[in-house]
Amino acid sequence: MQNLLIYTHEITSRNQYIFKLYLTELLGISFRVTSKGDEFMAWKGPKFSYSAHPLADELFFQSRQLLFETGITEQNISVFTWNNHKVFYATGKQSAIPFDLFAAGFYLVSRYEEYLPHIRDHLDRFDAHQSLAWQHGFLTQPVVDQWAQMLSALLRTHFPELKQTRKTYTFTPTIDIDNAWAYREKGIMRICGGIARDVLKADFAGLKKRLRVLFNFEKDPYDTYEFQLDIQRRRGFRPIYFFLVGDYGTNDKNVPVQNRRFRQLIRHLADYSDVGVHPSFGSNKEPERLKVEIGRLRSILHTEIVRSRQHFLMLKFPDTYRNLIDRDVTDDYSMGFANEIGFRAGISSAFNFYDLDFEAESALRIHPFAVMDATLNLYMKLTPDEATDRVKQLADAVKAVNGEFMILWHNETLSDEWQWKGWKKVYEVITSYALDERQLAKANKQAV
Repeated sequence: MQNLLIYTHEITSRNQYIFKLYLTELLGISFRVTSKGDEFMAWKGPKFSYSAHPLADELFFQSRQLLFETGITEQNISVFTWNNHKVFYATGKQSAIPFDLFAAGFYLVSRYEEYLPHIRDHLDRFDAHQSLAWQHGFLTQPVVDQWAQMLSALLRTHFPELKQTRKTYTFTPTIDIDNAWAYREKGIMRICGGIARDVLKADFAGLKKRLRVLFNFEKDPYDTYEFQLDIQRRRGFRPIYFFLVGDYGTNDKNVPVQNRRFRQLIRHLADYSDVGVHPSFGSNKEPERLKVEIGRLRSILHTEIVRSRQHFLMLKFPDTYRNLIDRDVTDDYSMGFANEIGFRAGISSAFNFYDLDFEAESALRIHPFAVMDATLNLYMKLTPDEATDRVKQLADAVKAVNGEFMILWHNETLSDEWQWKGWKKVYEVITSYALDERQLAKANKQAV
């Protein structure tokens, strides 16, 4: 079986990266690239050219300039609709499709726009509303996966003998433990402070609940772990937990890492799931803290910690990812927005981080998530039923491209208390709806 040959007038780090993403990772196609026109013309197997002009009458994708540049410059982007898809980087009539899917894919996946000047939100994050995808209404579509399918169809038509490997849809729930318990295990000073606040606010119902939990007459509302494990067993999935083990601060308020019950909880959940570190908010100002926090989690679990998700989704290009790489983190799960659902990098599938400053692909694997519970409730102000419908639409979009549907949830969301009243059922419904075939078969077998 012959490999696919690609001709381009200049081989660059950028075009090699995006060719690999589309062809190898998304379509399972073996390929190689040449800049020699005579070699390309002599090739009798499957081939296409990616350049400003075709060499002859081959399958031709007209290139824009982005993948042949270095550095970061303001891009003049016009989004238009083609075949019911939002696309950009328009090309001429000779091109097999009327847009440069390679440049467009690179722009989104590299997060090019996040290197450009932009207004950051109150927590110094790139706001979803600054993104090209949100402004042009395609944030909730995994467009890069969709463009890969377009490419796949063209290649099948022209080269039916070309071997392609079909990806399979997968579903992965992830859970952040920012605050393991609402009332318990906080230490005497924080417990007394909480009681004092209830008294000063005349919140006697809250005070009563707090005291009942502290004196073991009632379960802590954030202690939803057995429910989580029960759902996991019945549905046949393996979630990923991210634990905040940073020092106490304004935006870092988990239980002290020295607490015996907290350490037992981490070990207990790790028996049934994969585990990663949840770098503290404070570690963004003091990157050396990340080394300490990874060390704490490593000492609890006696295993290397290679997964991470930023607390508050604090993600700044390229600094955050370089810090993770320096700490031997291999997989990050922060790629999503806080204030809008959808696909921050335009893709549902995992990909390697491309450092635009270094013009090089790294080994750091980025795993995008599509939706967070707090986004639905606290930012978008949806009801539980509205939220369920929106999540189902996202799952359907990912299923259609055989991508990975990843969700971000929290233990307190499942409490059915306070602002999360009625939200427990959302998790139950969507974890059933989003199951992949393997998980669904296991769930159906256990239900019999």
